[in-house]
Amino acid sequence: MSFINYTVPYSVEERYSKKIAYFSMEFAVHQPLKIYSGGLGFLAGSHLRSAYELRQNLVGVGILWKYGYYDQARNQDQTLQVTWMEKQYSFLEDTGIKFQIDIHDHPVWVKAWYLNPETFKSAPLFLLSTDLPENDYVSQTITHRLYDANVATKVAQFILLGVGGAKLIDELSFNPDLYHLNEAHGLSAVFYLYNKFNKNTDEIKKRLVFTTHTPEEAGNEKHDIYLCHKMSYFCGLSVEEVKKLTGMEDDAFNHSLAALRFAHIANGVSELHGHVSRAMWSKYKDICPIISITNAQNWQYWADKQLYKKMEEHDDHWFDDRKKYLKKRAFEIIADQTGKIFDPNIFTIVWARRFAGYKRADLVTRDIKRFNDLMSNTKHPVQIIWAGKPYPMDYPAINEFNHLVHLSKSYKNVAVVIGYELALSKRLKQGADCWLNNPRVPREASGTSGMTAAMNGAVNFSTDDGWIPEFINHGNNGFVVPKADYANMNTQEQDQYDLDKLYEILQGQILPLYYDNRDTWRQVTKNGMRDVRYRFDSGRMADEYYTKMYK
Repeated sequence: MSFINYTVPYSVEERYSKKIAYFSMEFAVHQPLKIYSGGLGFLAGSHLRSAYELRQNLVGVGILWKYGYYDQARNQDQTLQVTWMEKQYSFLEDTGIKFQIDIHDHPVWVKAWYLNPETFKSAPLFLLSTDLPENDYVSQTITHRLYDANVATKVAQFILLGVGGAKLIDELSFNPDLYHLNEAHGLSAVFYLYNKFNKNTDEIKKRLVFTTHTPEEAGNEKHDIYLCHKMSYFCGLSVEEVKKLTGMEDDAFNHSLAALRFAHIANGVSELHGHVSRAMWSKYKDICPIISITNAQNWQYWADKQLYKKMEEHDDHWFDDRKKYLKKRAFEIIADQTGKIFDPNIFTIVWARRFAGYKRADLVTRDIKRFNDLMSNTKHPVQIIWAGKPYPMDYPAINEFNHLVHLSKSYKNVAVVIGYELALSKRLKQGADCWLNNPRVPREASGTSGMTAAMNGAVNFSTDDGWIPEFINHGNNGFVVPKADYANMNTQEQDQYDLDKLYEILQGQILPLYYDNRDTWRQVTKNGMRDVRYRFDSGRMADEYYTKMYK
């Protein structure tokens, strides 16, 4: 196919005719394309799938990571081993497009690959690579590892996504109405556009929208402005010009702050996150309005259709049978990896997502006496599964993962599995009776894994953070730890309060319901499946981007 004067290769729905270029560092479109690390990618992948289903005039721009994020393997003692495997994708199409951008005052060749919408039923996706024989080795490594730990490499990746992505859009003659930055990684596009539009910031502002995913200031990327300048991040502008243009006074260049000043509108990814973001950025001047568009996941891709069918037919016998089958199938993966045989008749808790300190993977184990009592209870038996990828250089998170691995060796009914990517994620959600989520409030911007868990008949049990306040009606479609006055607690007090409440609700309400009142438990499961289907399907989200952000 031709990529000259590119248009999306399907008929566009009239109300979604505005042309959007959607930039994201990662996209989790389907298991075979391993260019994602976690929630940001899962969100972007679902967004592209819904954009395709709704026939939206949107193209994705990302990076083709040669080694992906990393592959999770095990050391001899079962602890986490980070491995880097080269990926090959015969399904990507060569666009024939090659161009140069400057990185570190040095021309770097960029090649564009294409994921055809028909391959995985997603909006068109263009992926950039510098892994080319024309480049020197250092330039080739820019697209080797997602979120490379080397600061200079990371800045180079940001330049590739932003400047390279904006230049690709010009090479395609796509002429978008709007550039949508999913997180601030692609912000360097602003400086490319500044030159393109003859240094007219109004032209940039009317074309730029921004989605922020980080609910605390420390989590937003900042880099030394002189390093960024040396790396050619600012497309030829001097540091003084950049400071004047962005209104930044110190030498730390804050990518999110710049995005909020150049965009004409931004959004947080849940109602709560919108409030948190507005409060967090309110001390800065010249910030664009921040609205809320709550994240969502693609129902068509994630949901177990059989389970929904049995629910709609009011066939409780077959509904239970299907859920048991899904658990059995998931437990084969557990047995294969850990040698432990889990029982589909036993209440199964799954904690699975990226390992990060604030998500507190090990929270339920911190009172070991209570944990032992829970795991040895014969009246209300429990099985627990942990999974997730820590960032490969986040040693505290890796230690937490390894601690759980060692702990699991003492229990037949505790397992820690590796390889947490799209396919395993779906299987674990199908295998869960209870999807446990206990981040420290208000640190989770959205936390979408619980949405896809509900789509597979798992009941959410969570602290009241991210999307949860918009969804859970306690005891009706899930269970939630009631908020305390967290602002006046230190971290230890907050953790202790949440831990006490988790055990109280789990042992006092959830387990008795599951074992002694199966009909009510089933109804809670179905309520969750029903409530998540439309409000948290990414079709609703993709539509809201057009009606609220792109209008």
